[in-house]
Amino acid sequence: MNKESFEKSLEQLESIVKHLESGELPLEEAVKKYEEGIKLSKHCQSLLKDAENVLTKMMKDNEEKDFELPKDDQ
Repeated sequence: MNKESFEKSLEQLESIVKHLESGELPLEEAVKKYEEGIKLSKHCQSLLKDAENVLTKMMKDNEEKDFELPKDDQ
């Protein structure tokens, strides 16, 4: 999961939420989906924090720069 893009992870998280909200999952499966959702949520939060750090550094440098995020090996 660490290599997943923010958008893909968010899409998966939204799908999990819909399944959980449906109330149709057996308890054991619901717990597993919940755990998976927590992991995806933390992954998304980490990616957002990384992006925020990049933007904050760019703003503090007070220079115009091309915006580039580190590229993942996908």
